[in-house]
Amino acid sequence: MRVRLTLLAVATVGAALLTGVAPAQAAPAVVLDHGHVDAVDVEYEDGALELIVHDESVEPGVEYEPSQVVLKALPGARTTVPADPSYRFLGAAGAPVSILPETQNPDLLWPGLSAEELATGVFRSDSVALRLTGVSGPGKVSVFTTDSFGAATVLLNSGDGLPDALSLAAGSHQHANWGFTKPGVYKLTFRASARLADGTPVSSPPAVLTFCVE
Repeated sequence: MRVRLTLLAVATVGAALLTGVAPAQAAPAVVLDHGHVDAVDVEYEDGALELIVHDESVEPGVEYEPSQVVLKALPGARTTVPADPSYRFLGAAGAPVSILPETQNPDLLWPGLSAEELATGVFRSDSVALRLTGVSGPGKVSVFTTDSFGAATVLLNSGDGLPDALSLAAGSHQHANWGFTKPGVYKLTFRASARLADGTPVSSPPAVLTFCVE
């Protein structure tokens, strides 16, 4: 079961989180800092694609507009870039980096990518393209997986130019590592697009996710 909530968007929430001072007359954002959250959940309703945030850390799960939410990487996400050369997209070996991990850590946010609500047979090849079209913030952002041997495979990376895209299969759900090279507030702009089975193109409005990296 899912519950959809509607709150007022807070444009100044990033500054408030960093300074600890709440902006005057601003509705509080929902801060998610641990548990299972589909940071990008692709849905198709009334002939349109949309991107929402699905918080599964509570029961029943709650859906939010991306503008309503701040996704926080707590200090426990801080680590260093591994020596394995497949991680060079994060920086030099030993450099500081914050990573929300692919494998669940109960003390950290566990952000996923979901197309679970998409029915098969609706889209060509039963897939949608998820694009990261823009990143603003103090450092680089990447989304990557780690194989059984510990090597990284990059899915999205703002460090080598945008847009970047990945394909999500209808009905699928996956987790990955989310890496941030510096602390601070990041704004990530995503958009989903696909072709319906009859060839008609459809796309979502841009959705901006706010991450606060401590």
